[in-house]
Amino acid sequence: MESSNEERDQLTKKLLEEEHGGGDQAPLLEPKEVHRDEEEEEEEKLSLGRKILEENKKLWIVAGPSIFTRFSTFGVTVISQAFIGHLGSTELAAYALVSTVLMRFANGILLGMASALETLCGQSYGAKQYHMLGIYLQRSWIILTITAICILPIYIFTTPLLRLLGQDEEIAKMAGVISVWFIPVLFSYVYTFTLQMYLQAQSRNLIITYLAMLNLGSHLFLSWLLTIKFKLGVAGVMGSMVVAMWIPVFGQLLFVFCGGCPETWTGFSWRAFTDLTAIVKLSISSGVMLCLELWYNTILVLLTGYMKNAEVAIDALSICLNINGWEMMISIGFLAAAGVRVANELGAGSARRAKFAIKNVVLNSSTIGSILFVAFLLFRGKLAYIFTEDMNVAKAVAHLSPLLAFSILLNSVQPVLSGVAVGAGWQSVVAYVNIACYYLVGIPLGALLGYGFKFHVEGIWVGMLLGTFVQTIVLVVLTMRTDWNKQVTIAKDRINKWYFEQERRLNGSSNGSSDNTP
Repeated sequence: MESSNEERDQLTKKLLEEEHGGGDQAPLLEPKEVHRDEEEEEEEKLSLGRKILEENKKLWIVAGPSIFTRFSTFGVTVISQAFIGHLGSTELAAYALVSTVLMRFANGILLGMASALETLCGQSYGAKQYHMLGIYLQRSWIILTITAICILPIYIFTTPLLRLLGQDEEIAKMAGVISVWFIPVLFSYVYTFTLQMYLQAQSRNLIITYLAMLNLGSHLFLSWLLTIKFKLGVAGVMGSMVVAMWIPVFGQLLFVFCGGCPETWTGFSWRAFTDLTAIVKLSISSGVMLCLELWYNTILVLLTGYMKNAEVAIDALSICLNINGWEMMISIGFLAAAGVRVANELGAGSARRAKFAIKNVVLNSSTIGSILFVAFLLFRGKLAYIFTEDMNVAKAVAHLSPLLAFSILLNSVQPVLSGVAVGAGWQSVVAYVNIACYYLVGIPLGALLGYGFKFHVEGIWVGMLLGTFVQTIVLVVLTMRTDWNKQVTIAKDRINKWYFEQERRLNGSSNGSSDNTP
């Protein structure tokens, strides 16, 4: 196996040298083993404290801006909910259904499929194959745009869809109005998710942070202006959201096109339309993995919608899930950082640094999660009044607060381990784990406790928390038992294969053109 890999690497190197005139471009396919060994020997001499400090610098270069960006993006949704919540309980319940069910559905698909870029760009950047990042980005745009068009009908036919699912008539009608406003937001995700992952793989995060600040500030101002000042109601809030969601897209596109990433963006290329099958397969695996996680809470909301006094139950649950969502943005930021750090180190050929990066990111995330766990237990129920003036809803939120705190604690570990899976390219494996833990354990238990034993919303949530707990344990065991040296080989083989096929196709195309020249 090793000899065949060496022969293939030598053949690829020879082809590249012939094409590029002596091989000035250092191929990823043959990492500089001696140089890397020298780097690792130098690192071995450092104290543990210095190693942690150095790794934390690398971690927070990605995690800090990523967390802030996620906060800002999610903040747009929460600000919208806060303004809509003061328009009426029906409007709030309708917005909760659309944002928690439909948008989470679309978000899961698009974000999940876009996360294939974390594997591809992260490993390619770590291996110094910079030019491939721009090609991968363009391929993801093609795949995600087609996917968004396929999702579009659920936004057009939201009202009949919710009626079919047995939701309240007034809530379904209002949800139909709100869902149409979400269509431009849907297409903004195609570019927002992919550009963020492309930039994060290169640790170019400051531009993302600045645009996130502009995004959040403009939405807050426009929501106040259009809703409070001009009394435009739902249209004012949703119009402001559409503007806010497209600000980062245009800003990031300008940054990339105008020379912000000279090594990785060399312009549009027809090569983006080739080898889409391999990207689609990885994107689907990534999409399934993340969808199964994000849709989990969606099912919780839908199950709650069938209970008596559903409006109060949905309002209270959506507030809890939004608070949980704020904390989840921290975890997703660490998920992104874990994916980038693991992918970079595997691409660079260092199993030891990949393992150390995993331990460090889990420690950081779980420490923050533990602090927030205690904080939410202390301030239980008081945050509800940010979102509603209804006393019954506020009491229901206070009652659910302990479950919210435990959800936050689990969220500090589980998404980070999913990020490790993204960095290593295990998306399909984690998808199977999610199916077993969420849909064979969590949801059946939740339905049994909620409806069979009459524990209502609390029973549903407890069952689903148990599913998340089982999933976390499985991912911990999977990560601990992984042979990371083997993962380095797999990452190298993956990029060797794709890069070699790219060059062979390019050479074949060039030879064909030469043969046809009169």
